[in-house]
Amino acid sequence: MTQSYLSDIASWGTRTGPKGIPSICSAHPIVIEASMLHALRRDAHLLVEATCNQVNQDGGYTGMTPADFRTFVDTIAARTGFPLEKLILGGDHLGPNPWKNLPADEAMDKARVMIKAYAEAGFTKLHLDTSMGCAGEPVALPDAITAERAASLAAAAEAALAGSTGIKPVYIIGTEVPIPGGAMEELDSLEVTKPDAARETIAVHRKAFAAAGVENAFSRVVGAVVQPGVEFGNHNVIAYETGEAQALSATLADMPGMVFEAHSTDYQTQEALRQLVLDGFAILKVGPGLTFALREAFYGLDRIADFLFPAKRPETLLATVERVLTSEPKNWEKYYHGSPDEQRMQRHFSYSDRIRYYWPHPEIDVAVKQLFAVLDGVQIPETLISQYLQASYTAVREGRAKPEATALAIAPVDHVLENYFTACRP
Repeated sequence: MTQSYLSDIASWGTRTGPKGIPSICSAHPIVIEASMLHALRRDAHLLVEATCNQVNQDGGYTGMTPADFRTFVDTIAARTGFPLEKLILGGDHLGPNPWKNLPADEAMDKARVMIKAYAEAGFTKLHLDTSMGCAGEPVALPDAITAERAASLAAAAEAALAGSTGIKPVYIIGTEVPIPGGAMEELDSLEVTKPDAARETIAVHRKAFAAAGVENAFSRVVGAVVQPGVEFGNHNVIAYETGEAQALSATLADMPGMVFEAHSTDYQTQEALRQLVLDGFAILKVGPGLTFALREAFYGLDRIADFLFPAKRPETLLATVERVLTSEPKNWEKYYHGSPDEQRMQRHFSYSDRIRYYWPHPEIDVAVKQLFAVLDGVQIPETLISQYLQASYTAVREGRAKPEATALAIAPVDHVLENYFTACRP
């Protein structure tokens, strides 16, 4: 087996080149295409991650297994010309979360099947997340139980790859892990992970991996998920404060070969992202921030199509989305609260961007295709771009984006990616 590109990420800060890497946590084809095009321009590696809820052996909310997702991403790479040798696939929050309503033994059996499928499909960055309680258990579990379950998942992945000559996977561990999908409540502040807690996480996992007979896998643990003090709610973003995280950052001196992985960095400024990387948070995960930008572009194009070609579609994209979300609320109702008007606002414009769960929905997918069909071949007037797609107006005026629907959908996603890729080369 050969080593992963990420195997020495802890040493990147001491040499020229990137000091960190963005982690693109999205299954949307336009987001992945935009990410590949951006990485191509920079001659950079690209890390794309699927979550346990998006992609698993049961299909997840995308309907894809890990092997399906691999094929899906490889197809986009072939179309964009992105070299597969620079593509890194990761599995995020791999653990019992999709089945946490089951007893722990059953949920963990399913989690082991899932991580084997990820490993066999060529995912080489595996985030082990067993921090949540299952049926009859408390919401949060003691570190020792979390570590024992994480080690069992690593053992399953290693067993699946026995005899393989491919790239050895690297692992991410951690017990202070944000839940998949984003915060479920409004946030005013966050408590940064305490240094002793970070050290204890590493120690209990090292012990658990040894007890499970997978010390070799622990040698490939390159990062830990901690809380640096960043998150977003429906209406607000908790900005990174480097001073608050200095004691936590200093603990990396006690963890040779490891970096911190920062979840929920969406909507942070480029300067905040740059400072995160400098402070040792070398893996910057972003997902909703990218699909939020894409949704803005879709809604802007929707307004433009409605103005240029009134009544040419049975209904607007926004109307279709509202109709589907109100009739099928399972992916947002736990997150959006308040009056009916407040919930309607959040359904479309929340930072948590629960719409991203609905883009694969057949009716919404048809509505998006109808939108792009109406605008196919249309050179969209700059004045309408200024009115409805202001974030892309400068790119069009400067010739960096064509005034066409597909280019205008990619441009705002690319703008978000620019912040991340630039921050990783401070």
